[in-house]
Amino acid sequence: MSAHEAAFGPLLRELRLAQSLTIEALAEASGVSVRGIGDLERGRRAAPQRRTVAALADGLGLGDTERERLLAAARAGRTPGYSPVGVRSFPRGIDDFVGRADELDRLEKLAEPQTGPAHAQPVVVAVHGAPGAGKTTLALRAARRLADRYPDGQLLVDLRGTDDTPPAPTELMVRVLKAFGVPDRDLAKPGPQAHPALYRQVLADRRCLLVLDNARDEAQVRPLLPGAGGALVLITSRRMLTGLDDVHRLPLGRLEPAESAAFLTSLVGEERATAEPEALQEVARLCAHLPLALRVAGNWLATRTGWSVRRLADRLAREERRLDALTAGDVRVAAAFDLSYRQLTPTAARLFRRLSLVPGPDVGAACAARLTGQDLYDTEDTLEELVEAGLLGVTGDRYRLHDLLCLYGRARLAEEESAEEAERARRSMYGWLLETAVVAGRWYEPGHGAPPATWRGTVDLSSSDKARAWLQTEAANWLAALHAAAAEGAHATVVEVAESLHWFSDQWIFWGHWPEVFGTAVRSAEALGDPLLEATQLNYYAWAVLLCEGRPRDSLEYSARALAAARRAGDTVQQAWAHHYAGWAHRLLGEDAPVADHITRAVALFEAAGDLHGVVQGLLGHALHLEGAGRSEEAVEGYRQALTRLDEAGGRVEEHIATFARISALAGMGRSYSRLGRWDEAVEHLRASVELSHTDGNIALESRYLTSLGDVLTSAGRLTEAREVLTRCIALGPDADPHRVADARARLARLDTG
Repeated sequence: MSAHEAAFGPLLRELRLAQSLTIEALAEASGVSVRGIGDLERGRRAAPQRRTVAALADGLGLGDTERERLLAAARAGRTPGYSPVGVRSFPRGIDDFVGRADELDRLEKLAEPQTGPAHAQPVVVAVHGAPGAGKTTLALRAARRLADRYPDGQLLVDLRGTDDTPPAPTELMVRVLKAFGVPDRDLAKPGPQAHPALYRQVLADRRCLLVLDNARDEAQVRPLLPGAGGALVLITSRRMLTGLDDVHRLPLGRLEPAESAAFLTSLVGEERATAEPEALQEVARLCAHLPLALRVAGNWLATRTGWSVRRLADRLAREERRLDALTAGDVRVAAAFDLSYRQLTPTAARLFRRLSLVPGPDVGAACAARLTGQDLYDTEDTLEELVEAGLLGVTGDRYRLHDLLCLYGRARLAEEESAEEAERARRSMYGWLLETAVVAGRWYEPGHGAPPATWRGTVDLSSSDKARAWLQTEAANWLAALHAAAAEGAHATVVEVAESLHWFSDQWIFWGHWPEVFGTAVRSAEALGDPLLEATQLNYYAWAVLLCEGRPRDSLEYSARALAAARRAGDTVQQAWAHHYAGWAHRLLGEDAPVADHITRAVALFEAAGDLHGVVQGLLGHALHLEGAGRSEEAVEGYRQALTRLDEAGGRVEEHIATFARISALAGMGRSYSRLGRWDEAVEHLRASVELSHTDGNIALESRYLTSLGDVLTSAGRLTEAREVLTRCIALGPDADPHRVADARARLARLDTG
């Protein structure tokens, strides 16, 4: 619009006053509503259609010159590139947008012109995520980026879904129709019953972009979705809106750490960010990479130039005050959580609060049920309500409370429930975790196996694989329960749990917490004053220090203490195990002199006690000693003797222990054959060991023997096969032996470089 042309609203007011007409009088003379004229004069409505301008000109009694002037102002208000409902009128806050590249790319792809028989169909995208995840910001950023593709307008409609009484769909329809220039009389004449049809027709006739922000639920948003035309509709909601059909779903989680750092840098400035990069990363971590929390933290620093980034990081590090610290002016992270929390049913609100008692990063439904006393199926429904509300994340059958939401839940728990109620809920959960850990672990213990018929658990432990899966997925939670039991003096429970997990630990060697488990059990056994329990747990701890932590020298102290305690108790089996672990440690240390003595004593004591499980382990230890001494032919025979003893024992050796021993014996034979240059036999036995490890699900052993197989294949000149097994080792994941995975990478690199 040129400088000499007036905007439509001010010009209309000027012409009306020149005729000495009130708004009411002009409304009566023109047929345009009083509200419509008022909105036009105040600039609250888009420039009107030509027929509305003509009616106003007639009502004003304008001559040709003034009539053309009014029409020109209306045309100028409708020129391409300007729209009162376009991106130019969207709220601020998207210029410092960072990250979400994949999500923006996906939206851009969805906005591409459609071809084929289904062309000109609306595209509807539901953007959902936790409070503060940046849903609206993403939608507005996308709208700005895609504005040129939607020349008929871009409209943001706040559905106010978190209000106690959000606007009804019919009210929202009228708002959209008015924004797109539908005259009031066209709305009033047919009546409200015709508005849905008119709404669909208006959107079908336009290629527009509609952002339906902050939707409450499906019922509110479903009537607002166009059925035809080329519109793009972006719905943002804290809820997943599962009930909507034929929509593209775009979940928003946390930002990546690098994105969080970049976002904070954009707010505090490059100089301050680069001066304290570690503190900046810590602030991002303490904000749990949640965009709203990051914005609050960044704005706090931006307005307090005298503060170091470290000072804010230290302030946020105080967990009990973190949510209070994440406040900048009238923006509070906790307030965003409040809006979702107050919409929960009382049952869901109680479970949400109590989920903050879960010590691990996630939880299963059966464990969550112990927090409220609900049955399992009702708990699953309640958990899904929390997921739908955007307050709980879910991966498979595991539920996760975002770090800041966990702090918020903890605050709500302290505010709304007594300390006694919270403690009862925690004790119920911890007791169930330890009870279930004992039953699951005993699948791998001689003389136990499947849960007893009298056990009435709420998780499926009908097979050893299911027991192992439960122990692994709930590990962080039952470990915390074990520590709590020790702290509260429940020493018998601690020892019972550790005892039940003894043989299971061979299935998950590199979990990283076995020294913690058995070290805690040693202290509990000492507190109970029972030398046999003490000897047993000291032996387990010696194993954990020796194998899991790779500290054979330190483990000798514990096997020696175990031997002394076992002698006090007069227990032959634990004396044998103490000798077994001592011989193992000396062998790893290269101290050959004491190895043979300890191994001989161990086997003899196991035989005397009639402990077949121990005998097989002792025979394997003897074969390992021969292998390490370079006596390969004797080592092969020693491993074969261990396998023969297993076969003769039949079902008297527990299946999982027998499988573990067979894996070790086959691998030892393979290594020994390789030292003899008998490559085919070496590969055959190592492959058998690897495949048996894989079938048994023992990833730690699989990684160990894949690297041995890779070495043998390399030495045999079978390089393609060597690359395959080393690559397989690298891909095993976190349960593999980290040292073997590192070795596999190094070996593969050497093969690739010749």
